[in-house]
Amino acid sequence: MNENRIKRNRKLGEKIIAGLNSRNMAGYYAESKEEALAKALELIPEGSSIAWGGTMSVGEIGLKDAVCQGNYHTYNRDAAATPEEKRKIELITYDCDFFLTSANAITEDGVIVNIDGYANRVSAIAAGPRNVLMIVGMNKVVKDVENAVSRARNEAAPINAQRFNLNTPCAKTGACFDCKSPDTICCQFLITRFSKAPQRIKVILVNDELGF
Repeated sequence: MNENRIKRNRKLGEKIIAGLNSRNMAGYYAESKEEALAKALELIPEGSSIAWGGTMSVGEIGLKDAVCQGNYHTYNRDAAATPEEKRKIELITYDCDFFLTSANAITEDGVIVNIDGYANRVSAIAAGPRNVLMIVGMNKVVKDVENAVSRARNEAAPINAQRFNLNTPCAKTGACFDCKSPDTICCQFLITRFSKAPQRIKVILVNDELGF
């Protein structure tokens, strides 16, 4: 990565972390995926119960593999053999120690925006798990909430719809149509502007492109 962009991202990361701190959340900055993984494992005590929702970023830094292979109790919905088993895991998720996820967008002053189809991910971010640990690439940083919602709808949602081969207008055109398609994944929007529980939500910003 270009040195000027590295410097810019580092300074912007400081601004975002200050914003997160002012919102009763905790922020950290990692220069690489490897550094992000080390910080995540530093934050999660051994023996913790851990779950996650749909997320590419957590896997891309190697955190899923690390917790599955480490001394943790994982609730891995990806390994569920049936829809019933997957549902049981998703319900247990609300009582876990750490919920691993990412964000569809984060503003420069620390507001986090997520969009969801079945709401298991956004509901766990909002309440339930004792800690929420977000892995967020600097590619997801935007100016304000309006741009964050736009990014979620016009970039993250179409890419994910294409990834899952869904029959939505955005999957065909790459742009949001504010549709009511049965396949839509733009069902629930969560704007996280403050955490009632101090530092329950922890965000590791990564100086890399992660997820969508």
